[in-house]
Amino acid sequence: MFENFYGLTGKPFQLTPDPEFYFRSITHRKALSYLGYGLAQGEGFIVITGEVGAGKSTLVAHMVASIDPSQVTVAQVVTSKLDEEEIVHVVAQAFGLDIEGHDKASALGAIESLLHEEAREGRRCLLVVDESQNLSVKALEELRMLSNFQLGSHPLLQTMLLGQPEFRITLQSDPNLEQLRQRVIAAHHLEPMQQGEIEPYITHRLQRVGWKGNPSFDQRVFAGMFEASGGIPRRVNQIANRLLLLGAVEQRSRIDDAMLKAVLAEMEDEKALPDTSEKAPEAVAAAAAPEVAPAAPMVPGFSMEEVEKMLAARDAQIAELQQAVVELSNHQDEAIAAAVRPELQAMQEQIARLEAKSFEQERTIRQTLTMLIEWIEGEMDETKAA
Repeated sequence: MFENFYGLTGKPFQLTPDPEFYFRSITHRKALSYLGYGLAQGEGFIVITGEVGAGKSTLVAHMVASIDPSQVTVAQVVTSKLDEEEIVHVVAQAFGLDIEGHDKASALGAIESLLHEEAREGRRCLLVVDESQNLSVKALEELRMLSNFQLGSHPLLQTMLLGQPEFRITLQSDPNLEQLRQRVIAAHHLEPMQQGEIEPYITHRLQRVGWKGNPSFDQRVFAGMFEASGGIPRRVNQIANRLLLLGAVEQRSRIDDAMLKAVLAEMEDEKALPDTSEKAPEAVAAAAAPEVAPAAPMVPGFSMEEVEKMLAARDAQIAELQQAVVELSNHQDEAIAAAVRPELQAMQEQIARLEAKSFEQERTIRQTLTMLIEWIEGEMDETKAA
């Protein structure tokens, strides 16, 4: 309805994933970098997790759309509660295989034959499994077993697992998944968008359907949408849809804060949005944890051990980014290289910024430590003199 009123050529805030509307938020750019790096390896598992509506499926759809099908054969599965036998048959179906009966051995044999055939034709195989939190541990182990298929020393199947936050916890903590964990070569948890990204996200999606500035938006609307949605893209879409519908009904050319409040009140009555003020379990646990007095002298706000960890983490991040840049720069798969080239440039710029900060950070920390040591030595000298 509102598409006609505002002269739009399509639905800008549809809730189903569409790679045409992919938005390069900070967390999605980072995720795409990890995806590109993982795909360049051509083996193992890539894991992407995030809240419901965080944009996992849209991100992967964007990546898949940029891959040349003559080089990579992609099969996609959306899982429900599947056991180890069912997942094998679902994977076979995803690759277009018709398995008579329900025999697991036949399904495995057909999958292996397909993978060998694709490899002989010069194509890699990628399996994308969405809603992986629904899989049993045994089903996940069955996917790991599929990754054992090889042609000589060349792996035949790479798997991408998408899941909600509980899948990340299962993968990290379940002792029965140790072998699968060892085969994860890239992983990223999608965070919500930041407040400053809400306006460009809204305008990006509107521009994809021919928006020319009608309707316009009060700046307070974007701040209110962030607070109500928690920065989750699908929730932002829900609110934006309601706002534009209200605007069309009331024939408004400007969306203001009063309209947003009316929409949010209506959605609250319908329980259409979750309470974003609720703390995550990790935050609750951290808040409940008792404070422990530091055992070592403190640099303002940090212990000596924490300072060393911060420096080590920074150095590790620089090293990781440098390695990823080298891997991607040397990779010969033009389809993947083209897909991740903007992310490669962004990673190189990030390395430069990190290295530029490195010297100044170390100098500041070491000056603080030197002053702290001199103060302690001074106190000790005064004690001896007394």
